[in-house]
Amino acid sequence: MNRVKKVLLALALTACAYTVQGAGGTALAAAAAATTTATAVQARFSDTQGHWAEGTINRLVDQGILDGYPDGTFRPNEPVTADQFLKILLLSFTEKHQNGERSWKESFVSSLSPSNQSILRQDYRGFSFAPNTIGYWAKPYIDLAGDLHLMDPSEFPDFKQKLNREQVAELLYYALKETEFLEDEDYSKRLSATIGDLRSANGRQQKFIAESFAKGIMEGYPNGYFGVGVTVTRAESLTIVERLTDKSKRIVQTGLASEQYSVVVPTKDGSYKRLLFPNEAMKQAYAVMEEAGKLRGTNYDLEETTLRLFKDADTKAKALSATAVSRETLNEASLWLEPKYDTYGITLRMQEGALARNREPIKLFVNRIFGFDAAKFDDWFGAMYGKMDTKRPFEAQSVTIGNYTVEASSPDNSALVFSIVPQSKK
Repeated sequence: MNRVKKVLLALALTACAYTVQGAGGTALAAAAAATTTATAVQARFSDTQGHWAEGTINRLVDQGILDGYPDGTFRPNEPVTADQFLKILLLSFTEKHQNGERSWKESFVSSLSPSNQSILRQDYRGFSFAPNTIGYWAKPYIDLAGDLHLMDPSEFPDFKQKLNREQVAELLYYALKETEFLEDEDYSKRLSATIGDLRSANGRQQKFIAESFAKGIMEGYPNGYFGVGVTVTRAESLTIVERLTDKSKRIVQTGLASEQYSVVVPTKDGSYKRLLFPNEAMKQAYAVMEEAGKLRGTNYDLEETTLRLFKDADTKAKALSATAVSRETLNEASLWLEPKYDTYGITLRMQEGALARNREPIKLFVNRIFGFDAAKFDDWFGAMYGKMDTKRPFEAQSVTIGNYTVEASSPDNSALVFSIVPQSKK
């Protein structure tokens, strides 16, 4: 009788199982499969289960960014070398296809300057993304990183060296410069001033550390130190490049940051940087600078917070190819801002026809700054221009117009310079 009961119980349990399968057994199967998959992921490497970077390691290994070792370990706490990091960095800008082949992410290509895009598409159109099998394995990555200006090869005499944190910050700095934009340098320095061991790095290294810190890509340790001189591990390197390429993974910096008055501006080397303006008034003044330049057709160049206006296309071409010192004399007028000192400015060279050609751009700029008091500035501007004589020294003069103190001077006696400062800043 007991045997019959056992058989009946077994049949009942089997029936229940089939009933569940019919009602939602696929969910049970999926859960079982998920459990099996999770166990497989956890067991992928014998030394990463429970590691703080386990998730990142698994994601980037799936993408083929970095591999484990034949013995089944990943060795997350081993130092990363310069050549290894450059490979990781470059491959993080690619995507792996189902057939195993790679291609550059379109977002990466479009973020590059026209010259770098040309280098990538022409000089490296046959780039295989694979290490050399003959000769130094890392040569393809080192050559490409150097040509794209993602590093300064002279700073790495030995690419087999273990990288410390400030060296990785340097590589991040150049990667951000070429693919994104740099933060306002003064802001970055103020933000990173909280780092306990920042002063143990030299001035050049501090700039790199500050940028990586402000971007939320690298952070300090719980003791408040950045870890200057500390080597970077394989796990840390993957975390860093993931934050570089995926902004959602970055650490949000709070406190000093204020994007309310910030603008990303072009720089002289063709890249971009973020500038923080002290107030809305200066941000709006910057907004009209390019509009003012377009009043001269194409005979202008906007570089960071200086709008240079040229007589003609030939003069502009000469200026853009000249050295920093000589090109200052080639633009006949400039509209400029000094955010750090909350100062606006106009420079007009005493050249024939310069005022007539640039009157409208200057007027647009002045109207933005002075508003209803713009006419008063125009009158005083004309009076100072009339007093200017390149054969005799110009005596600096100042006047109050609206809420601004305006000073007219001529340091080299060949150009008239107007500095405009809010009275609260004087």
